Amino acid sequence: MLASWLSMHSKRVVAPVMVLAASLLVVGSSLAQVPKKDDGFQTQAPYAILIDAESGTVLFEKSADQLNPPASLAKLMTAELVFHTIREGKLKLDDEFVVSENAWRRGGAPSGGSAMFAAIHSRVRVDDLLKGVIVQSGNDACITLAEGIAGNEFAFADQMTQRARQIGLLRSTFTNSTGLHDAGLNVTVRELAILARHIIRTYPEFYGYYKEPEFTWNRIRQTNRNPLLTMNIGADGLKTGFTKEAGYGLVGSAVQNNLRLIVVVNGLKTAKDRADEARKLLEWGFRGFETRPLFAEGQTVADIKVFGGEKGKVPLASHRPINLLVPRGVNERIMARVVYNGPVKAPVQQGQPIGNLRVYRADKVILETPLEAAESVGVGSLPQRAFDAASELMIGVFRAGVERL
Repeated sequence: MLASWLSMHSKRVVAPVMVLAASLLVVGSSLAQVPKKDDGFQTQAPYAILIDAESGTVLFEKSADQLNPPASLAKLMTAELVFHTIREGKLKLDDEFVVSENAWRRGGAPSGGSAMFAAIHSRVRVDDLLKGVIVQSGNDACITLAEGIAGNEFAFADQMTQRARQIGLLRSTFTNSTGLHDAGLNVTVRELAILARHIIRTYPEFYGYYKEPEFTWNRIRQTNRNPLLTMNIGADGLKTGFTKEAGYGLVGSAVQNNLRLIVVVNGLKTAKDRADEARKLLEWGFRGFETRPLFAEGQTVADIKVFGGEKGKVPLASHRPINLLVPRGVNERIMARVVYNGPVKAPVQQGQPIGNLRVYRADKVILETPLEAAESVGVGSLPQRAFDAASELMIGVFRAGVERL
């Protein structure tokens, strides 16, 4: 009875973060004034975002949550699904797929688009098809992988969207493996940055494909289309894209002084514009930000209420250090909240995922990281559970009364 009432009245709870407030006070003690809006970075890109790859801190964003067509940037999701299939043991790099007439006509030489130039009915290793996708942006390679894994491209695209949801891309939808324009194919630059960060962190054994300078197939040598790779700025990935409808876009990543940044721009008018804007954003980020620690590994971030437990609260922490990139020499007003579905019902196991820490700059979330229970809490006695139930019931009645007012 109590459990059913609890599930019906579960709600999104925001907990204060007292420890974080103290930490940020220390962080900000050597800084100055909040910058004016017009002192910030400006970009020609209609859609743009710059994040720290380690912490996920957002350094800059512009229309980052607005859906827009990705063109070949969608091939990041194509590659991720292939990487994931290999990781699950369902596919090997030495497996071979046949280049169908459909893949050849719609994505190969007859199509007039970017192609690996794989011969019709030839057998190509998965390893080579991945290089065709990543280095050459080959549509024929994409379709061949899609057909080989899922039977047809439509089924593969459905798997792409399902996989996107699993890794936290909640709004982006994929309708093909190539990124060729389709009304239902849309992404946000924020989610492309999340995808790039996921690929970098999850598949180090495959990420090296993205910095290969060239790839030759069928005696046709093609160079990597990513302009950042030749700019001597520490770039080692990831992907460019262009269609008439999407404009010119780029997802890039670079490392300087052990700091990796990820940039996404889309909707630009020329290839030069996308290269220039991506480079300027990266250089601005490397020049203007530094890492500051918020919480050490295992440090308590907040204590939250436990329903029916032997203890009334459980501490939340992260299994890795929580750091934040902040502007050099600038004092920012940073706010933080712990958000979770509550009340949390006992028993609670140490390491159990509970909620997320969200850090805000003004009204924008610049960092979100998962938190887990730092210790276990067993089920309390019957009187303790009855008291907690009565307390929650009274809170629910009071809240309902306020809502009616």
